[in-house]
Amino acid sequence: MDSATADTRPPLPPLHRLPTTPAQPPHPTTLPDGTPAWLITRYHDVRQVLGDPRVTRADLHDVGTAGATADVAANPASLFNQDGPAHRRLRGTVQRAFTPRAIAGWQPWVAAAVQQSVDRLVAAGPSADLVPAFARPVPFAVTTRLMGLDGDGPDRLEEERLHRWTVALLAQGGEQDGGQAGEQSGKQGGEQDGADHSETLAEFGAFMGELVARRRREPGDDLVSRLVRAADQDGGVPEESLVFLVAGLTASGNESVAGALANALVYVLGERPEHWPRLADPDVAERTAERLLHYIPLGDDEATIRRTTAPIEVGDVTVPAGSVVAVSLGSANRDPAVYPEGLDADLGLPLPAPTLAFSAGPHYCIGAWRVRLEMRESLHRLATALPGLRLTVPVGELAWQLGGTTRSPARLPVDW
Repeated sequence: MDSATADTRPPLPPLHRLPTTPAQPPHPTTLPDGTPAWLITRYHDVRQVLGDPRVTRADLHDVGTAGATADVAANPASLFNQDGPAHRRLRGTVQRAFTPRAIAGWQPWVAAAVQQSVDRLVAAGPSADLVPAFARPVPFAVTTRLMGLDGDGPDRLEEERLHRWTVALLAQGGEQDGGQAGEQSGKQGGEQDGADHSETLAEFGAFMGELVARRRREPGDDLVSRLVRAADQDGGVPEESLVFLVAGLTASGNESVAGALANALVYVLGERPEHWPRLADPDVAERTAERLLHYIPLGDDEATIRRTTAPIEVGDVTVPAGSVVAVSLGSANRDPAVYPEGLDADLGLPLPAPTLAFSAGPHYCIGAWRVRLEMRESLHRLATALPGLRLTVPVGELAWQLGGTTRSPARLPVDW
């Protein structure tokens, strides 16, 4: 790189080393955009606030950020941005599709998809980049099969096209600006500014709208068919919300798993290599997966934003009606009163309390089962096949994919 244009900013820390606000009683703060707010950081306070019906998410998609917000978080049709009867109706529809029986039926082929990716990685021989060779293929294979997008007909979805749509949906401010030198500069998935970004989102929305219509005419056993059937039986679910739900589950679900898996591998291989062979034990892998999901966030944003519709007592503090509250899941998940051992304890130990990594209350993540399943199977099967897997670059030299709601390594070079 030309020294005249060299980026002199310090490298970004891995997400597991991001500083978090210490857990403390609720107190006033100011958000990046200048909005006054109350910061909620203690574990039990966060659980209380997220489950309180007097605390709402609606009409807050553009509050708190210094710049524009990603479409996945800003769209009023998003399940995340709804509360009250509309949210309960759509959420109930989703729950009818995600039955325990359905999830149990999906587990064997999810495990098979992970194993196929492991086998391809091993067959290709030593030295690989785990991002394109494993962290992305695993969730893509699961996503396309789950949503019925892996066939040969008009619904077939290629990985490049889904990635391009996902980048547009998750891009902060409509641009995929990498923001740092080397692999961290430029655009993710090609440059998309202004009209190109809007055209990409319109293309994605049109595909998903046609997909929902086809599943209504010709239902199958895939998740989209289940969602359409449940929505039509329940009634009252706006078509826009249903289409956006399907789009979000396809794009955001895929990207969240890819990011979580890659960031978990950064930590274990980079800082806890002695633990890696232990993951061949499925019970250790399951507990480790839960700890990694608990302590490693998906992105750099510390808080999720809500507003009170009435005065609420949080601990010994009264938060007035109409207040914006910034709820820090990261601080809550590191609250020493609940998790005294911290990240660097034995990764094979069970957590002492349920994680808030997937939020809590009515907005609890509907895809938590999937992230847990893919993380557990990936860690277990990869460690079983490659107990000597190791990073070939220091963690401090990794470049990051930036510009969206998630952050994960751009490359993850390994050998074995």
